[in-house]
Amino acid sequence: MLRSVIKRVAFAVPTIFGVVLVSFALTRLLPGDPAVYFAGAAPTPEAIADIRKAMLLDRPLLEQFVSYVVNLLHGDLGKSLITGQPVVKDLAARMPATLELTGLSLLIALLVSIPLGVIGALRKGSLIDHAARFFSTTALSMPSFFTGLLLVFVFYYLLGLAPAPLGRIDPLGLPPPVKSGLIVIDGFLAGDYESVTDGLAHLVLPSIALALSGIGPLTRITRGAMLTVLSSDFIRAARSYDMPRWRLVYVYALRNAMLPVLTTAGFVFSFLISANVVVEKVFSWPGIGSYALQALVASDYAAVQGFVLSVALLYVLINILIDVLYGIVDVRVRLAE
Repeated sequence: MLRSVIKRVAFAVPTIFGVVLVSFALTRLLPGDPAVYFAGAAPTPEAIADIRKAMLLDRPLLEQFVSYVVNLLHGDLGKSLITGQPVVKDLAARMPATLELTGLSLLIALLVSIPLGVIGALRKGSLIDHAARFFSTTALSMPSFFTGLLLVFVFYYLLGLAPAPLGRIDPLGLPPPVKSGLIVIDGFLAGDYESVTDGLAHLVLPSIALALSGIGPLTRITRGAMLTVLSSDFIRAARSYDMPRWRLVYVYALRNAMLPVLTTAGFVFSFLISANVVVEKVFSWPGIGSYALQALVASDYAAVQGFVLSVALLYVLINILIDVLYGIVDVRVRLAE
């Protein structure tokens, strides 16, 4: 198991370098000059030149890239021109909000898609199967920003059941003492259950809007995996011994079907991290997605590159975690190692 993790980390190094190279190149191709943006309404050529010098934009691209990589190796992602803070500090402050939203979204997607996939496989070709497939396809095809705006319009504007989409907690409320950065968990640890309920209330709509993007692929994978397992030899042999149907389906078949679902869940989580950009903007969520969007509009190179790199690192960590969990669930993987 340790050998597999080390191998994964070694293979991830070229990937991370490629992400650094591509993100550096793409940010330089963005239209507009960030120096002009930050120089004010009526900038003088001297002011623009000073800002370009401060941002190292007056140097050749190769020299800029080498300087950027050297700073990365020292843990320095640069300073954001929007906030005036180090990018590392900005990302660290906003990452818990993104992880809290994405984690709950993935949980919702799994809680909905696994039962739908199992029911669809058990009743293949039935009305329930067609309805489940239609719902999963529709959920996947709807853009996250549209879903978010629709949920806000219905549950906040029309019905008044949801709080205003203005962040993680009521603007007039006091957040719990920061320990993990996760509002709900920090509220539980501090015994502040008002913050817990307020945090959950603000989490519901953006989590649902984001989760709908993951329900489609997870439902399809669960259904397909269950159909494959249910038609396998060991399931047919178990049926011949008059094993109870619930035990056959939920103990043996579902456990074996969870292996491809586990892999897909990792990819879905990585996708949801990226899809956060739109959802966070709709709900004024103070995560790394809204931070990246703001930086992209302002051509804040350091902040955009820091966001891309952080998402890439999360993707690598998730893949390593999936490998570990895969070895725990499937004994054959451990034996092969």
